[in-house]
Amino acid sequence: MNKRNLGTEKEALASSFLTEQGYRIIEKNFRCRAAEIDLIAWDGHILSFVEVKYRSSSKCGDPLEAVNYRKQRRIYEAALFYIAKNGIKADTQVRFDVVSILGNDISLIKNAFLIS
Repeated sequence: MNKRNLGTEKEALASSFLTEQGYRIIEKNFRCRAAEIDLIAWDGHILSFVEVKYRSSSKCGDPLEAVNYRKQRRIYEAALFYIAKNGIKADTQVRFDVVSILGNDISLIKNAFLIS
């Protein structure tokens, strides 16, 4: 399986996982000049921008390690564009979450990072 197909498969798994957690997925693979956001969802009244990271094993590191500051900054800039493009109200709570998939283990880290 090529990387793109594998990524699509794992993002679908993450989407199902988040739906089970009560999230309402509103966008998949949002792209803009700054970056791509894997999933955008409502978690109650909070707008969540979700990065999905997969590793088949830990020998190449933990999936969370791949969400470094540079990646976080790009996701943040893409989120700002999404908010402006879609007329999201300024008082809407926003959060950056990461779904980590390591082998068959899946976990959700809410508020995985903050940009100041």
